[in-house]
Amino acid sequence: MGISNDSIDQIKLEVINCKLCNLCINRTNAVPGDGNPKANIMFIGEAPGRNEDEKGKPFVGMAGKILDEALAKVGLVRSRIYITNIVKCRPPSNRVPTEDERRVCKSYLEREISIVSPKIICILGRTAYQSLLGGGSVLGNRGKFIQKDNRLYFITVHPAAIIYNNKLRNVLENDMQTLVMECRRLEIPI
Repeated sequence: MGISNDSIDQIKLEVINCKLCNLCINRTNAVPGDGNPKANIMFIGEAPGRNEDEKGKPFVGMAGKILDEALAKVGLVRSRIYITNIVKCRPPSNRVPTEDERRVCKSYLEREISIVSPKIICILGRTAYQSLLGGGSVLGNRGKFIQKDNRLYFITVHPAAIIYNNKLRNVLENDMQTLVMECRRLEIPI
């Protein structure tokens, strides 16, 4: 269970005012994590996109719509989860965040994970997979659970990948079903 909403609020304030790397120069808004600070499932993606940068909230663009649809199909809603990104500001032209950018934001993410203390962390895409578990190919490992440092991780595709390859929609939806089935098996309320 999470410790306190105030701690998440503190992280949000720090993220909004962050100037630790050059991503702050061109951003409209930093994008702190959002959702239930006592969530049993935390979703972690790569970085904010254009819509997220404009609104200051994670997963509000097309990728967010795709994720919301996949969640709805298995009975999950945003109000019951916590969602964040590896980096909190949009990289120029939506490029992959650099190692340095990921390193700078790492303390925010580690604090979010510590405070929310989710039972399962759902990793969305390659950048999050590499950053959190040092992994490589998502497609070779998606749909799998990995235990590391007393945390249970679940790997799936990033919903933005579906924008470019609609065949991955079924992959994401099937993975969400697997996630929910594992929550039920482990008696994790969702």
